[in-house]
Amino acid sequence: MYERIKRMLIKEFIQIFRDPKMKGMIFLTPIIQVLVFGYAVTTDVKHVTTAVYDLDNSVASRELVGRFVKSGYFDIVNYITNEDRDRRLIDRGKARVVLRMNKGFEDDLRAGRTAQLQVIVDGTDSNTAGVVLDYSARIVRQFSQKILITRFTRIKGPAQKPARVEMQTRAWFNENLESRNFYVPGVIAIIVMLITLMLTSMAVVREKEIGTMEQIMVTPITQTEFILGKTMPFAIIGIADVIVITLIGIFWFGVPIRGNLFILFIATALYLMTTLGIGLFISTVSKTQQEAMMSVFFFYFPAVLLSGFMFPIANMPVVVQWLTCLNPLRYFLVIIRGIFLKGVGPGILWPQMAALAVMGLATLWLASRRFRKTLA
Repeated sequence: MYERIKRMLIKEFIQIFRDPKMKGMIFLTPIIQVLVFGYAVTTDVKHVTTAVYDLDNSVASRELVGRFVKSGYFDIVNYITNEDRDRRLIDRGKARVVLRMNKGFEDDLRAGRTAQLQVIVDGTDSNTAGVVLDYSARIVRQFSQKILITRFTRIKGPAQKPARVEMQTRAWFNENLESRNFYVPGVIAIIVMLITLMLTSMAVVREKEIGTMEQIMVTPITQTEFILGKTMPFAIIGIADVIVITLIGIFWFGVPIRGNLFILFIATALYLMTTLGIGLFISTVSKTQQEAMMSVFFFYFPAVLLSGFMFPIANMPVVVQWLTCLNPLRYFLVIIRGIFLKGVGPGILWPQMAALAVMGLATLWLASRRFRKTLA
């Protein structure tokens, strides 16, 4: 048995690495993807193109605009002097925010009245618009607090200060609230799923297309040995990709890893059991490599969308939430983010690891049962 599996492994590795394109797909493609996604997949909003329509042009209005600039989130690209200019700038995408202050802005502040600041935001991207409005509200709140303290000190004297509540905040696990620390571990899981699904989905069907299935049929190899021989090379490749991509995430993007690497590799092995099993099952039910590739993408895109990578599962309909329980990516995202950011171990992550183990054994069993040593 061991000798037959060994020969299958040697055959698979020879078949994989004799194709230069396959080498690039296995090792170069994941590196390029993690670099691209690591920079692109982020919800941090910085350098928002901003136009200013300041009809008051006073010290107070200029100070408020200066606070927007000093925050580092807003870049002033235009000072508007025309009423319709703000709409044209937003329509053409040259400005995403317009700050408008009417005449009498400073006079209202001096008289103790409420001064109006209008923040016009391009709401095409609702997520970015919400973040921009939150930044704006924070800046205006700090500006208003300074004015109140100045006025109180002028009235009561410098010896007294107004009573206030000071909020002290602390974010655990992601101190600077960088979205990249949250998304890069997820990108690792997504890339590994894509690579292993694509490789294994064509493993059996390729034997049929190139005519080597007849040679396998006359050998004494069993179904289990055939499945092991087909999955183990790709499992080794998958673990190698995880190591490379993890090193890029840690040393290139600066994502912290606080948990045990050994636990990460155990969880990765369970995850690979599932993705390899699904890929092999697709390969056994497909007649051509094109059909296998289409089946992979039919499974892959819903798996990503229903994994919690981009959209919280709690916000999905109840029926869809139950459907996500069949998604291995959902469980591995919890594991890899917990190990990277929280530093937790099996004591916390055992439900997800158990789910991956059950799904992995089930998918491999289905693939093994589906495989028949026939050309049918």
